[in-house]
Amino acid sequence: MADSIRFLLGDEPRELDGLDPNLTVLRYLREVEGLCGTKEGCAEGDCGACTVLLLEPGQGRLRHRAVNACIQLLPTLDGKQLLTVEHLAAADGRLHPAQQAMVESHGSQCGYCTPGFVMSLAALRRDGGAPDRQAIDDALAGNLCRCTGYGPIVEAARRMAAMPANDDGRPGEAETLEALRAMARDGTPAFEAEGRRYFAPKSVEALAALLLEHPDAVLLAGGTDVGLWVTKQHRRLDPIVYLGEVAELRQLEVGEERIEIGAAVTYEEAFATLAEAYPDFGEILRRLGSRQIRSVGTIGGNIANGSPIGDSPPPLIALGAELVLRRGGERRRMPLEDFFLDYGKQDRRPGEFVERVSLPRPDPDWDFRAYKVSKRFDQDITAVLGAFNLRLEAGRVAEARICYGGMAGTPKRAAACERALTGRPWDEATLERGRAALAVDYRPLDDMRASAAYRLLAAQNLLTRAFIETTRPAVATRLVGPHAELAHA
Repeated sequence: MADSIRFLLGDEPRELDGLDPNLTVLRYLREVEGLCGTKEGCAEGDCGACTVLLLEPGQGRLRHRAVNACIQLLPTLDGKQLLTVEHLAAADGRLHPAQQAMVESHGSQCGYCTPGFVMSLAALRRDGGAPDRQAIDDALAGNLCRCTGYGPIVEAARRMAAMPANDDGRPGEAETLEALRAMARDGTPAFEAEGRRYFAPKSVEALAALLLEHPDAVLLAGGTDVGLWVTKQHRRLDPIVYLGEVAELRQLEVGEERIEIGAAVTYEEAFATLAEAYPDFGEILRRLGSRQIRSVGTIGGNIANGSPIGDSPPPLIALGAELVLRRGGERRRMPLEDFFLDYGKQDRRPGEFVERVSLPRPDPDWDFRAYKVSKRFDQDITAVLGAFNLRLEAGRVAEARICYGGMAGTPKRAAACERALTGRPWDEATLERGRAALAVDYRPLDDMRASAAYRLLAAQNLLTRAFIETTRPAVATRLVGPHAELAHA
């Protein structure tokens, strides 16, 4: 375990030994490198003050992601390039278009959040094209301005799009790709410091063998949960097994009948495929966290952590998704709903890991709807999420798959509601039977996000919304999203 962590910081190579694998990128930048433009606001990936850009080779070019440095663990930089706000300006001091636009639009007030906004704007510019208001809002949803200065920042995004390319005198993409490829290594990189270990297998076979050897290892994918174990719970994790380099787990395949999603596919990578197949699923994902969270968070991780308020399991369960788990050379397949046993408990054995999730392609005989209720539209945890998959025949409910999140200790099918609907005319009387049955299916808890009474009423009203949309499609029920009549102003 003598490997060192190798990456590019800006354009300068770094090779690090002896640093705790639990060290976050934010702490490394500020405490080791003295690069203090990257700020800590929340230490949990919510406020965006720590936003940096992470670049890595992918499909013959550099893939870029805006990420939260506060929950990104240092060893995950291996083989990548890290850009902070200090790396944007040209060598002669000329500002990057994101910086210049912020200056011209008076987008900075107290200034604490400004570097994070600038980095999100820089990521938006790298996306290419002239962004519309929704693209701007999506790009900035993960950045909090406590001075409420969003108007000038949105104007900066518009102004930046019109600015010409800036020759900053730095190495081009081809040169950077060559430098990163030179850092690549075969086998499984392994780092150890202060008695703690980190492994980054590159194949599913190596991962399976490693977890048989270390069945109690912490599996790290996007770190949107695990990072908080370090920053909020002050846990010291050992060993850590990183899934982000396992090629097979990053594959997304669309077949004739099913969509296969590797466990390490990020929300951002899955978005276009799932949004095209199931537009409502796309809207759920667009509201999940922020661009920074979606660029690293994985659908497999959202399933494996077993949260009752995870946003992807209810739609997947309603769609009839199946889960593939692996332990050593053994695989087993199960309906996703059977994976969740109880609060904090999943059907996963020591040394076993989620390999992929499989869901059917859209069927024209089924009508899928999904809705999320939270206190804020963007960057908020779900209070109630309802997913409805109905097969209607001649005005009757032939089959129903309904799943809610936030209503029980796990994502849970509404079995009584499904029975109340199935075989009956899809009318007001059947709807009322279904609404009443939800009180049999769930006994939600009171907590800081919603009371039990609110949750039950919201769940019933979401069923009513699905009824209206599937029986009276001319009635406007949506203000935001692909079906909107009212777009962002």
